[in-house]
Amino acid sequence: MNYNDLLEIGKAFMVLFAVIDIIGSIPVIIKLKNRAGNIHEVKASLVALGIMLAFLFVGEGILGFLGVEIKAFAVVGSLIIFALGVEMIFGVQLFRDEDEGSKKIVSIVPIAFPLIAGAGSMTTIISLQAEYATTNIAIAILLNMVVVFVVLKLTKRIENFLGKGGIAILQKVFGIILLSIAVKLFADNVKELF
Repeated sequence: MNYNDLLEIGKAFMVLFAVIDIIGSIPVIIKLKNRAGNIHEVKASLVALGIMLAFLFVGEGILGFLGVEIKAFAVVGSLIIFALGVEMIFGVQLFRDEDEGSKKIVSIVPIAFPLIAGAGSMTTIISLQAEYATTNIAIAILLNMVVVFVVLKLTKRIENFLGKGGIAILQKVFGIILLSIAVKLFADNVKELF
């Protein structure tokens, strides 16, 4: 593994980390834990990992079957990432929350999907393929799932440590990062479509 691979892994990791926004999801996770009584951190992390890796390896094939270019998907992905960034910075809700599901499957729905492996992460994975090697993206996904597992395990401690203000600041910072990524992704791919 060379320096460029490490750089790609680092960049892909940061993009996915910002999109997944597991730190910003702590209040939602706590609410779900209180409602369901328990969340299976391992199950939630593994299901999310499986969904994301499956989309990484077959998502492009599905797009090809549908006749959609990866560059076009990257442009659309940049718009969704931009919208997620706007949500995080301005505290507006552009996307409707999914139904929280029953207590029995709360680790899968909505924690693993769509909270962790949702539309934003799926779009981001396909968009990243326009710029980074698939292996490097897979490693970045795996590293993110390790972080997700740790956060799920330590949710209450992290919330107590950061406080509401700290979590709000993190959301704003990751929102700005997402907006920057979206603009770059859009600029890099839109010119090749025309």
